[in-house]
Amino acid sequence: MRRPDQQTTTRPTPDAAPGTTPDTPPAEATGPGTRRTADTGGAARSPDPAGPRPAGDLTTEAALAPYLRGQAAEFLRSLRLHHEHSAPADSGGHDAAAATRALRRSARRISGSLHTFRAALDPLWADQLRTELAWLSGILAREHAYANRLTRLVEALHQLSGPALPAARGVRAAGESAASDAQGRAALGVGAARAGALLERRLTLARTRSHSAALQALGSSRFHAVADAVALLASDVPLSPGTAGRTAEALLEPAERAEQRLLTAVAALPPDDTEPYNEAQDAAWHQARLLLRLHRYAHEVVLGAADPALTGAGHALDLHRDAVEAAGAAAAAARTPRIAPATAYALGVLHADQRHEVEAARTVFRETWPYAAALSTP
Repeated sequence: MRRPDQQTTTRPTPDAAPGTTPDTPPAEATGPGTRRTADTGGAARSPDPAGPRPAGDLTTEAALAPYLRGQAAEFLRSLRLHHEHSAPADSGGHDAAAATRALRRSARRISGSLHTFRAALDPLWADQLRTELAWLSGILAREHAYANRLTRLVEALHQLSGPALPAARGVRAAGESAASDAQGRAALGVGAARAGALLERRLTLARTRSHSAALQALGSSRFHAVADAVALLASDVPLSPGTAGRTAEALLEPAERAEQRLLTAVAALPPDDTEPYNEAQDAAWHQARLLLRLHRYAHEVVLGAADPALTGAGHALDLHRDAVEAAGAAAAAARTPRIAPATAYALGVLHADQRHEVEAARTVFRETWPYAAALSTP
């Protein structure tokens, strides 16, 4: 992995030595755990858009507190927009959905930062607010997730039940006859419409219940307590006693621990020759996605911007999560009692298709992951 003395992605670049520039690569850039450069034609990656934060400014009061205050202000702004666009006289459903996404975005960043930098903050306050923000973010995410899952599955059914099965989606034996292939497409076409209707009933019902739960949560005393706590955070960040004047290590050490947890989790991911139907391996990939998100937020606190090198990998893990949940929804629908055999067959093909999408997302992650050592074969 990474040598203890090697600079991490979350540590600001020290002042350049005479005769060098900030873009000069370190002398040990070929050590274990370093970034891949093959995908950029051998050229070094560009620095963060915002530039490295000066190490002298990296204190709890100079870096973490302004970040949390900014995210709290964004949370309150998104909440105001959500109330405005959710009014009965307002028909802008897209604006309300955008406000909800912004609300979840700021809630995740506050919660993740409270988790990573807990030692620099009042621990009791940080734990309580982090728990409440995780509850709120989860409640608000469900309706959006069910809607996206339904769209994904219906579109996949349309593709699979077309004139011919896509070669990348259909797994056939080498000697399978054309007649069997045509018979399979016909059976899939018969069951696809019923399978789509079944999925729409199930997921629309789940989405409606999630919408009601979100509205109930946003009107509850629990949510108002969370909003009050975030409003206080926008003006005052409760720091741990004695951290106000501490050095940069008060933030660098937790950020680097978050990075190391991510690298360790990625190194422990199953190899790429495992078969896509082993759902027991999904949890390890979900954990890597969570740790990547925490590392991203820590990078924003320490360096002032997210690491652009991890954008592709993060997107691949999001696609992986979506495909896993879509496959689970297809499998759950297939277990519905007394459905027609053709419907069950179509749902089985849909489940297999989504599991292959899971494997495709894992492949994209391995190709875009910027640390070569973490994914090298033993």
